[in-house]
Amino acid sequence: MDIITQPVNQTDKERCSSAPNHKWFGLSLQALVVLSHKPNACTSAELAGHLKTEATMLRRVLAKLAREQLLETREGRDGGYRLKRVPDKITLADVYLALRVGEPLCSGMIDTTGIHDFGQEMRVAFMEITDEVERRTIEVLSQVTIAQLSERICTLKRMDLYK
Repeated sequence: MDIITQPVNQTDKERCSSAPNHKWFGLSLQALVVLSHKPNACTSAELAGHLKTEATMLRRVLAKLAREQLLETREGRDGGYRLKRVPDKITLADVYLALRVGEPLCSGMIDTTGIHDFGQEMRVAFMEITDEVERRTIEVLSQVTIAQLSERICTLKRMDLYK
């Protein structure tokens, strides 16, 4: 299966936001896939270049993954980021749970309920649904590792990751 990619120009980089958001999960997975192919530590600037994103935002994301023991960090001339575990021992659920950047995406529907009887009944029903969605999301993400995700990416063969 070929992956179609859109050319990205440096001015189209993802801009940094001050608060965690759901884009962090996608950036994290991409960074971990790149790191899974790097024999040495990789700087945030180098990773940001591969991902066409801003290094400042990426450092925020990577710091969270480091705190959760998915990455190791080194400072100094030979510093950067490395995977703390082998890629086939890191599941997408590990990354998702490490980030916990807020409530699940679908929980916004809970905010639409009112304080009246009907609204409160809907709130209970919505909470049951969102809890189930979250449980199933984690269940699905638990079945895929960074190594498996990496194997699915055709463009990695064309990227010069071993600089």
